[in-house]
Amino acid sequence: MYSYVARQPIFNRQQKTVGYELLFRDGESNAFPLDMDENKATCRLLVDNFLAGGNTPAMSGKRCFINFPHQTLIELLPVILPKQQIVIEVLETCRPDDELLQAVRMLNQRGYLIALDDFDLDPSWQRFLPFVHIIKLDLIKIGVEAACAYVAENRHRRLMFLAEKVENHAEYARTLEAGFHFFQGYYFSRPELIKHRPLKPERLTTLRLLQEVCRDEVNFDRVEQLITGDVSLSYLLLRYVNTASQTMVPISGFRQALVYLGEDRLKMFVSAVATAQASMAKPRELYALSLQRGRMCELIAPAIAGVDDKAAFMVGLLSLLDALLDQPLDKLMSLLPLEPEITNALLQRSGRLGDMLALAVAYEQADWQAVSQICSQHALSEELVRHSYNSALAWSSQYLAATPSA
Repeated sequence: MYSYVARQPIFNRQQKTVGYELLFRDGESNAFPLDMDENKATCRLLVDNFLAGGNTPAMSGKRCFINFPHQTLIELLPVILPKQQIVIEVLETCRPDDELLQAVRMLNQRGYLIALDDFDLDPSWQRFLPFVHIIKLDLIKIGVEAACAYVAENRHRRLMFLAEKVENHAEYARTLEAGFHFFQGYYFSRPELIKHRPLKPERLTTLRLLQEVCRDEVNFDRVEQLITGDVSLSYLLLRYVNTASQTMVPISGFRQALVYLGEDRLKMFVSAVATAQASMAKPRELYALSLQRGRMCELIAPAIAGVDDKAAFMVGLLSLLDALLDQPLDKLMSLLPLEPEITNALLQRSGRLGDMLALAVAYEQADWQAVSQICSQHALSEELVRHSYNSALAWSSQYLAATPSA
């Protein structure tokens, strides 16, 4: 199953692309689904294109203009994304009330660029202008002349103006002359539909996790247990740690990632993922094998000097991400704030963690010569390896049996 997003380029006065507006889609039809709640659509767009897939083709290194409806703004959902990558578009359906004004002010103070989408010249938005950077004027809705007149009247403000729905050369020439800074519309390019395969968490696990983080006092032991039981949630958590930090934070275990985030950002992460849930067929055999490898490596770890069992579990759990996401493993690893030892084990099978992963894979494939060689190298008992494999197989089967498909 695939995730869909449409992107439409935004040009500057030199007709160079400065960003893309990302538009939610849920299929091959390049249109917003009529029965989709706009809050859920925004959450799915964020999870599928920023957390679940890393740098998807829709992003292409440019700023992403993203529509945020009223509820997502007052909940400050945009802060889960790096301020250097996005422009927050306040949808025209938002109510210009005090609650929204406070949210926009806070986002402005945090350094986010904010745009008023489809601005209709309503005076009730005037008090928002000191905290806004871009005004988007819909030429079809308010007319070319009215839009140009508004720009002329407000040139003294520290604002930039974007002409949207530019349909032909005459409209582009008129808005360029009027002083618009940015341009968007069918005259330049229609929205391009892009699809990719994101990693979707188990619905039941995510709901359980949501219940845990909504308690008055978060039980980090329980949260860690739920997250490490689902490879997709594990991946999304590590991606979120990376996007939430100003610098790359090396992570050696999931507990470290949870502590780094703290309760507030953890709740925001889980809420966004839970809201974005949608049914999707999943290769459960791959998930079972990921869990099995993680558990087997974790069980063997104490028998090898200097190997942390949590790092061992992470190596095994993440070893099949390339198959789950249909993306190269080296690309995925570049998106995760992992310790170099873990990354090298996954990409190069190097170090003691790499040998442990190679041992798990060799046992799965009944490559007994490789199993004996690795056991001899680390003075491991083959009986211990056999017992660890059987225990891991039973553990992963038991977990998946208790976690039905959505």
